[in-house]
Amino acid sequence: RAALDRATVLLSMTKGGKRIDNVWGAGGGQQSVKHLVKEIDMLLKEYLLSGDVLEAERCLQELEVPHFHHELVYEAVVMVLESTGEKTFKMMLDLLKSLWKSSVITVDQMKRGYERVYCEIPDINLDVPRSYSVLERFVEECFQAGIISKPLRDLCPSR
Repeated sequence: RAALDRATVLLSMTKGGKRIDNVWGAGGGQQSVKHLVKEIDMLLKEYLLSGDVLEAERCLQELEVPHFHHELVYEAVVMVLESTGEKTFKMMLDLLKSLWKSSVITVDQMKRGYERVYCEIPDINLDVPRSYSVLERFVEECFQAGIISKPLRDLCPSR
């Protein structure tokens, strides 16, 4: 009860409420998963068109859902698997490297994103027959770039 009373006082204060919004974020957690998935998908597609890493990073942070950044990792890797050229491969590698170095994506979120791909690679391979070899190559490049750890690289499924 004391915590709720204290929170009520803080939220009713003009400057205090704004400070709390800055600390906790105002709306990210209130959005539906379906909406967030669409936003991340659009963010990645826009990034592939523009090549602007800083804009992609800004858009991701504006979503205010650091607990959902694994979705960006997952979608980025799947886009690499589904693409036909080297451009997407290189661009997504650069994006993940930048988000990793700036600490926008944490170790845990990176790991969760890759583990999701690893679990779904048999299904992805049905639609994209060469996905195992592309995944192995992308995972190795990510490891070489310092984006993922050796244990996570070693978990990568192979045919």
